[in-house]
Amino acid sequence: MGSQEALRETTRLASSSALLQILFRLITFGLNAFTLRYVSKEIIGLVNVRLMLLYSTIVFLAREAFRRACLSGSTRRNWTKTFNLLWLTVPLGVCWSLFLGWVWLDILEVPDENAVPHYNFGVVVFGLSAVIELLGEPFWVLAQVHLFVRLKVIAESLSIICKCFLTVILVVLYPHWGLYIFSLAQLVYTSILVLCYVTYFMKFLGSPEATKKSFPVTRMVSILPNFGEDEEFVNWKEARLTWSFFKQSFLKQVLTEGVYDIVNNLGSLTARFIFLPIEESFYIYFAKVLERGKDIKLQKQDDISMAAAVLESLLKLVLLIGLTITVFGYAYSQLALDFYGGSMLSVGSGPSLLRCYSLYVLLIAVNGVTECFTFASMCKEEVDRYNVVMLALSFIFLCMSYFLTHWQGSIGFIFANCFNMGIRIAHSIHYIYRYFEESPYRPLKGLLISPLLTVVYVISGITTGVSEVFLCCDNGWIARLIHVGVGAVCFIATLAAVFFTETKLIYFVRTHVLSRYSKEGLK
Repeated sequence: MGSQEALRETTRLASSSALLQILFRLITFGLNAFTLRYVSKEIIGLVNVRLMLLYSTIVFLAREAFRRACLSGSTRRNWTKTFNLLWLTVPLGVCWSLFLGWVWLDILEVPDENAVPHYNFGVVVFGLSAVIELLGEPFWVLAQVHLFVRLKVIAESLSIICKCFLTVILVVLYPHWGLYIFSLAQLVYTSILVLCYVTYFMKFLGSPEATKKSFPVTRMVSILPNFGEDEEFVNWKEARLTWSFFKQSFLKQVLTEGVYDIVNNLGSLTARFIFLPIEESFYIYFAKVLERGKDIKLQKQDDISMAAAVLESLLKLVLLIGLTITVFGYAYSQLALDFYGGSMLSVGSGPSLLRCYSLYVLLIAVNGVTECFTFASMCKEEVDRYNVVMLALSFIFLCMSYFLTHWQGSIGFIFANCFNMGIRIAHSIHYIYRYFEESPYRPLKGLLISPLLTVVYVISGITTGVSEVFLCCDNGWIARLIHVGVGAVCFIATLAAVFFTETKLIYFVRTHVLSRYSKEGLK
């Protein structure tokens, strides 16, 4: 697969993932609103926060490092060794499930049985569902490396729809089941997700289509663990890279991630909808196009040129999205919280928290793209050195969190996260600069915007800020609508400025993102 084709498929994957995230969030929002009529808010809160945190932590710690390592490199590899390595996620997931399940049951405070019954059952089933999802990891990596966009869309859509239908039916018929309902629904979700991937490859492998494409795997048995005595069990280069990424993932998950319930959920919506699909999809692109750890002069120059152009456009894209969120988020945080939860959220520290978080989203945006390139191109030794940096950053982050939280409360913790993210961005920018230093390409220009656009952002921020002072949020609905109208005018002016000043970015979006909708649907 050439770099142009890989870019086209990657943009399809990123845009499809973003649309799926939006769809799933809308479905989840509606489902929560519906189930609140039948199930207590304590149960829903426990599921969405504590049990989903258990599930996501197990899955992240068990598979993230394997994904990063095994998504690198060409599709032409010894897939038997790659599959053997990926199957290790299952026993690792079992270990994490047992350990974290013990933490959730014996270390953390157990909710009142009368208010939230069957908590122990929920912990066990959510841990089990995480292990079940890990059973599909070899199939998922195989699909991602070959950019099977349609499979991802169908599998995730079907599994979430089945989960929602089951939840609605059980909530209506047996509301007294409580956590049984959500636990069984989560189990169904992961089971169908894995089953979709397994079923697809059962039909695809050995088919005329697979033969025509010279697909490197021909039988389902080839995906299963292979204990042949004539060769090594795993590719030790991939295994060592996995270990390096595992140390990094552990530090990131345990030491540098903060969560802020409602404010975090609102503030991170765009990060989840747009930035995360971009980061995940283009990590695959850079990992396929670039040869990890190889000097830039020794790589295919056409691929390097394309990678530099893509990186520059991605940096400009996420920077503009992040800046827009930061500028408009300042003036509309209070209104968003008032709309979401009424005066209970819009009065007090909520708006200030969300304003600060809008700045954090900008840093998340830039960090996601810079690190996705950095981790896709680093050699094992560079990843190990970065882990040392992460460890030092984690210590600094914990110290800053302690002092800033005592000084400014929750806002101080967001500032500590911003500082931590800024240092990580600086490290990645330094790496990218050195990577392209001896080449004619300067992708970091994507972090610069035109003076005209800068002026438009400043004027928009001042105008909407003044509008908030005089029109929001205690002057009635008419004043609020005028405030929204002011923001809409400023937003349109900002889009117009982007259109006329960032011509290279507009061309990139038209060519590689919008063209897929005008020419064809999902293949």
